[in-house]
Amino acid sequence: MLFRLAYLLMVRSFGWLALLARSDTSEDAEILVLRHEVAVLRRQVARPKPDWADRAVIAALARLLPGTCGGIGS
Repeated sequence: MLFRLAYLLMVRSFGWLALLARSDTSEDAEILVLRHEVAVLRRQVARPKPDWADRAVIAALARLLPGTCGGIGS
């Protein structure tokens, strides 16, 4: 389990490094595509079941978001 968490963090770190070289327009387009993909998946699945490694990554990334980001329920 610890290996999986370390792997996820390493993959995410390399992904963030790749983002540094991209333009703002391509980043905005990717965000819009991913938001739409999440909306489609939420309509198809009643309740997702993330494991502990997924929850740890989401919790760590959520700390980077601004306080008034208009999250779920707003």
